[in-house]
Amino acid sequence: MGRTRADQGATDEVPGTSDPAPGHAHHAAGHGGHVPGHGHAHGPPSPASARLRRLVAAVLIPFAAAVVVGLVVLWPGGTPAHPRTGVGFDQETRDGRVTRVEELPCAQADAEVFGGPADAGGPPGGNGTSGADGQPGSTAPPDHPGGIPWPPPSLGASGAPGAPGSSAAPAECHRATIEVTSGADKGRRISQLVRPGELRRFSVGQGVVLAYSPGAPEDLRYSVIDVRRGPPMLLLAGLFAVAVIVVGRLRGLTALIALAISFAVLSFFILPAILQGSDPLLVAVVGGSAIMFVALYLCHGPSARTSVAVVGTLVSLSLIGVLGSLFIGWAHLTGNTSDETGLVHALYPDIELHGLLLAGFIIGSLGVLDDVTVTQTSAVWELKQADPTMTARRLYRAGIRIGRDHIASTVNTLVLAYAGAALPLMLLFSIARRDVLDVATSEIVAEEIARTLVGSIGLVASVPVTTGLAAILAAADHGKPARGRPAPASVPAARGRHRGR
Repeated sequence: MGRTRADQGATDEVPGTSDPAPGHAHHAAGHGGHVPGHGHAHGPPSPASARLRRLVAAVLIPFAAAVVVGLVVLWPGGTPAHPRTGVGFDQETRDGRVTRVEELPCAQADAEVFGGPADAGGPPGGNGTSGADGQPGSTAPPDHPGGIPWPPPSLGASGAPGAPGSSAAPAECHRATIEVTSGADKGRRISQLVRPGELRRFSVGQGVVLAYSPGAPEDLRYSVIDVRRGPPMLLLAGLFAVAVIVVGRLRGLTALIALAISFAVLSFFILPAILQGSDPLLVAVVGGSAIMFVALYLCHGPSARTSVAVVGTLVSLSLIGVLGSLFIGWAHLTGNTSDETGLVHALYPDIELHGLLLAGFIIGSLGVLDDVTVTQTSAVWELKQADPTMTARRLYRAGIRIGRDHIASTVNTLVLAYAGAALPLMLLFSIARRDVLDVATSEIVAEEIARTLVGSIGLVASVPVTTGLAAILAAADHGKPARGRPAPASVPAARGRHRGR
């Protein structure tokens, strides 16, 4: 009598798993495992536990309602249209397939491109080839039409990398014949020349992405900009999914579902809403919060420990937002540090780049925050399960020691992840022999440093916040052993050893 459904069902297991909840392990063992839907409780929770549960609900329910309202109000309804510029990613594309690849001397390929037959000597217009006037033996200078010198100073006489003027064998180029497989020109064939110094190579049957410029001359409308990577990427995604499910089982499956939902929120809400002109910071807060609620409760179940992790994540995200806004303004970070950002701003001038930068801070920190808050909450509950006599103070001290180790490894991970992604940029700065301080304070690097440090401060703050709240709630939930439940054998043994001393 007097017990609510929420009190009866407020257990700490993840629905659908075979792992018994902390504090109920002996009951699951006595029945050969946990029975789904069997919410057995050893008497009503203490008044402190009920108050704390109400407090957590009082924080989360209004916030969840606000997130739902934000999704409805800010829902974009699709990406806004714009006229194509033909620049960068904003190009029309067509599909293509490589039908033939042949080797030929680069001089011959150049002769075919620029006109006139090629002799064995070199490029058209000189060095033993037909001259600009078309007469054999012309002594015209060894230039391409238009005055472009051949070979370039960095290449040898053959057009291959080497010392200028070297007498190496003529370089072999590759010419790929590509068939257009989509659009109005389906079936048309074009050629793509690959020089020895280029990294890209083609193979027969390979799919490619063609940039299409309808306003260009007919023979210049198509050019290869990328290759199709569908099969290897799909195989890699499949291996990832199999590994997650095999190791994580049902928990791994729910994690993959949460990942799909997160990607859907990002693709169908966050990105289109920003393009529609909504405040990027507000969109990031609403979308990120929706991702957090779905991911945590779907993966870890609607329990007290999950709610503690959600609260800890919210507090840390708030801190990241405040610090990010402060230092973006103080350090004069514009957010316009790449060609892609500049193109987005040119196509949609109403997008506020400072807000977009801050939104990136928040969304980028969300995943690692979830990891830390969930780990800290689970650690505190497991500590309480191992020793039900532990007080909130002892739980906090033990949990914070675990958190310090987690902080040390995670912060290092964040820094190394950025260093790995920015390795080519760091090499360029090293080649330029610029001072380390100059490199660190240049906007393109300072932006990433600020992103990493602001996210790391939020990460560090999440540990004491989440650990403290989890310790209070865990101590209140299991502070007194239930009637009829034997104390763990380790506790009396420890006490006996203490008295023996």
